[in-house]
Amino acid sequence: MMFKHAIRPLLAAACALALSACTQSQKPVNFIAEGNPEKLSDWHLMAVASSKLQLNKDVVPYDLNTPLFTDYAHKLRTIWMPNGGSAVYNADTSFDFPIGTIISKTFYYPKGADGKTVLANYDSDGDQLDTSKVRLIETRLLVKRTNGWIALPYVWNADQTDAVLSRTGDQIPLEVTHEDKSVNKLTYVVPNVNQCASCHVADVKSRQFQPIGLKARHLNRDYTYDGVSTNQLAYLAKMHYLSGVPDDVDKTAPHNANWRDTTQPVDARARAYLDINCAHCHNDKGAANTTALHLNMGAPADLHLGLCKPPVAAGAGTGGRSHDIAPGKPDDSIMLYRLMSAEPGVMMPELGRSSVHQEGVALIREWIAAMKEGCDSK
Repeated sequence: MMFKHAIRPLLAAACALALSACTQSQKPVNFIAEGNPEKLSDWHLMAVASSKLQLNKDVVPYDLNTPLFTDYAHKLRTIWMPNGGSAVYNADTSFDFPIGTIISKTFYYPKGADGKTVLANYDSDGDQLDTSKVRLIETRLLVKRTNGWIALPYVWNADQTDAVLSRTGDQIPLEVTHEDKSVNKLTYVVPNVNQCASCHVADVKSRQFQPIGLKARHLNRDYTYDGVSTNQLAYLAKMHYLSGVPDDVDKTAPHNANWRDTTQPVDARARAYLDINCAHCHNDKGAANTTALHLNMGAPADLHLGLCKPPVAAGAGTGGRSHDIAPGKPDDSIMLYRLMSAEPGVMMPELGRSSVHQEGVALIREWIAAMKEGCDSK
C-alpha cells in the first residue's frame, strides 16, 4: 500500500509531462485570414494523439454557467487570440474581439461501458478528452477576420483523428441512452453556415454578427486551469485576452445561475435557461424582435417576457393556446408547448435540436406553475 501511494505522484507527473509534450509538438495556432480550410487540423487549435484530444498552447478552454441545449451533446469550448490581441470587457453584451480571434466549440457524447452507446448525462469531462471514451461529432469555429466573423462547421471522421469542413451541414443518426436507461433515437443536425449565421446575428438591421456565450454573465464562474480553480474572467485578463476587467470581477460582474443548481431560486434558473437558449433571437434587436417576446436576462418580467401575452400570429405553433405564458398554468402556455415539441414549425428553438430537453421542460414547467394565476393586471 505504501508503494502505491508513493508511485501515484510519479504517475501523475509522467502523465502531465506526456500531455505537455503533445502540446509542445503541435505547430503554433494558424489564423487563416482568407478562404475555407478543408480540415480542422489546418488551424492547429487541437490535435488527437494517443487517444487524447489536446489543446494547443494558449488555446484557453472555458465553460458557461448555463449552456445552450443541443440534443444532450457535451461541449468543449475554447478561445484563442493572436499575440497582442485582447477583447474589451463589457458587463452586458458580447465582448469586442480583435481580428484573428478563433472561438471553437467541439460537440461530443460520452460513451457507455460497451464503448458504443452514447450517453445523455451532465457529468463534466473537462478539457482533456479521451477519444476512446467519447464520440466526437463536430467542431464549430467562429473566426474574426477583417470583414467580420465567419462560421465554419467541421465534422469529425470515423477514426476521430480529424474533422472535415461541411459548409452545407450534415445529419448524423444517433441513439442516446438516458440515465433512466431509456433510449432516444434522434438525427443530430450539423448546421450549415447560413444557419450558424442566423443564430449569431445580434442585430437584424445592421446584420451584426456576434458570439453568443462570451458575455460576462455566462462566463462569471470558476474553471480549473493547471489544477487551480480560477474565475474565468480573471484568468482571461491574466492571459491578456481580456482588457478593462474590473477589480474583484467575480463579485462585480453579472452572474447567471446554473440552471441545474436547485439551491438557486427557480426564477433565476429559468431566466438563465431562456437567456442562453432563446434570447439570441428573442430580444429587441434579434431575429425574433417582431414577436415582442424578450427573453434576455434583465428584460422586465411583464408582457415582453410573455406573461399573459397573446401570440403575434396564430397557427400550429400556439397549440390552440391563448398566451405565451399563462401564469400558474404551464399546460396552457405556448412557451411550454413549443419547448415540448420536436416538430418542425412548432418547436422552439427552431434550430439546434432534434429532441426534447426533458429536464429543461421540467424547469420551465416548475417556473410557470409557481407564478400567481391570473392576467387581470397584465
